[in-house]
Amino acid sequence: MANSEQSLTFALPIIDLTEVNSCNAMDMASFTLNLREICRESGFFYLLGHDFTTEELAEVQTLAHAFFALDPAEKNNIAMVNSPHFRGYNHVAAESTQQRPDYREQIDIGAELTALELNAQSPNYYRLQGPNQWPQHWPEFREKITAFQGKARQLSIELLRHFLIALQQPADALDILIDPAHPAELLKLLHYPASSNPDHRQGVGAHKDSGIITLLTQDPIGGLQVYTQNSWKDIPYVEGALIVIIGEVLELASNGYLHGNIHRVNAPQAGQDRYSIAYFLTPNIFAGDIPILDLKPELAALALGPDYEPHNPLYRNVGLNTLKGRLRSHLDVTERHYPKEYQQLQNKQTLVETTEV
Repeated sequence: MANSEQSLTFALPIIDLTEVNSCNAMDMASFTLNLREICRESGFFYLLGHDFTTEELAEVQTLAHAFFALDPAEKNNIAMVNSPHFRGYNHVAAESTQQRPDYREQIDIGAELTALELNAQSPNYYRLQGPNQWPQHWPEFREKITAFQGKARQLSIELLRHFLIALQQPADALDILIDPAHPAELLKLLHYPASSNPDHRQGVGAHKDSGIITLLTQDPIGGLQVYTQNSWKDIPYVEGALIVIIGEVLELASNGYLHGNIHRVNAPQAGQDRYSIAYFLTPNIFAGDIPILDLKPELAALALGPDYEPHNPLYRNVGLNTLKGRLRSHLDVTERHYPKEYQQLQNKQTLVETTEV
């Protein structure tokens, strides 16, 4: 992958859901084919015609601004390091991608569930289920964020069903992953502080999203880039549009017919902070192995298996894959709550560093 900082603007394809509601059978077939081609070739697209109003998207941005403007002590009261479930606030550079710190602060909010009662035989990933940490004395924040999550989940499931139909599958073919009895999701409110320090250039490093589908709303400050056609391309802000990103779960389920696309965020230059909100529809940790869809022969012939990265292997088991990602990204939480796994990661890192010398 090229490491050049140079990039061009990339015109993402656009999907407009209002077309679905006004389609006749012939138009629906055309919409489905277009969606399948976009999901396979790009893995990213702008979504219009969704149920979020411009005012609702502006409101969640306002909430993000207000949260990150809180006193540092108040934010640190709900620090993620206190949570074995990986919920709560991370200060700048607390999260890492590809073993480098991400120059951003964030709050991670999942499905509001009670922690499981565990025993010696419980898989470690059962510890991922648990309650969120919320700012004290600010009930409106919790109320509005929870409402946003609910609406984003509904939209993500609607998109998943469209994707499956586009792959000539039953619309409920992956319902085991989105069992309402075990809802799984992650909402990140993100703040990328402005900086002129070249060491702070990585807002978030190059990666694929590990879930099923990501919905992203961003502000007009640039920084989001996708790696396509052998170079990095800027993804500009479009008012009222959500950005939809295909996750690694769909790459695994389609045996590589769909691909999660590599993307990153460059932190903004001095004087222009960036804010974004990312909603991840994730598979429930009790689902077992991710099913492999039985694609029709003409599609299966193009499914050459998921991408393989030696330092970031994909597991078909949902719980193991989810835990792996959290352990690697949040080493302070791992060190405190998963000391055995922390030591294993440190040993692997030592091996990599020794090999690369």
